Amino acid sequence: MSPPIAVVTGATEGIGKETAVALLRKGFLVVVHGRSETRAQEAADDLASSNVDIAVADFSSMKQTRTMGDALAKKHPRIDVLINNAGVFAKTRTVTEDGFELTLAVNHFAHFVLTHALIGALGAADQGRIVHVASGVHSSGQVDLDDLTFEHHFGGYEAYASSKLMNVLFSNELSRRLHGTRITSNALHPGVIATKLLRSGFGGGGASVESGARTSVKVATDPALAKTTGAYFSDEREVAPGARAKDPKLARALYEKSCALTGTTPLALEGTA
Repeated sequence: MSPPIAVVTGATEGIGKETAVALLRKGFLVVVHGRSETRAQEAADDLASSNVDIAVADFSSMKQTRTMGDALAKKHPRIDVLINNAGVFAKTRTVTEDGFELTLAVNHFAHFVLTHALIGALGAADQGRIVHVASGVHSSGQVDLDDLTFEHHFGGYEAYASSKLMNVLFSNELSRRLHGTRITSNALHPGVIATKLLRSGFGGGGASVESGARTSVKVATDPALAKTTGAYFSDEREVAPGARAKDPKLARALYEKSCALTGTTPLALEGTA
């Protein structure tokens, strides 16, 4: 019997790598994503397991992201878990080749594109799970659908918080659009964890990466959560997200805008054509 398969984005270090370690212990075949082949292979070598595969894409590029997703779906026609973990905190405004602000490109749009590329493979699992690693700062984020490049009001923290709000909104909209399927979609706050991102964006401190991976692993694997979808977790338990994250009109508008901007075919809402 083949092992369950999990794809973990941003798994070359920090929370993502520790999540891969925990999933390997649980018997998964883990696909380690990195932005370069060198980084992904080094992480795979460190994990020292025959149940490790690698996937490579620079998430600032939607072309690379979509190519990676299509290749993964072809190589692994059944994927049990997708953990959208990769993230950046950009202190200066950078516009990507697709015209996106870098933070939103990596933290939201790339995961948006990848998730849609893998929907078919996730649907082939007995119970596919999509896990979005957001952050508690999503509660202070705002989404301006008319200025997703932050041309008029960029700030590093503001862009990061906005991207994390988008993670939760996307998770919730996916749960609605995947209603009646075998795929669930949930978001989480991993905690304030001592990672490179925390040091770069917030100055340091934080708990261990081991503790940071626990909620992701629980949401990805706990049999008791098999039917839980559209929820938000922190410290391994379901909690209420910020008020803006619960706005279904904003979630739908963001979803439709993201489809248009990335050239992604939208998933139909139940009861619509």
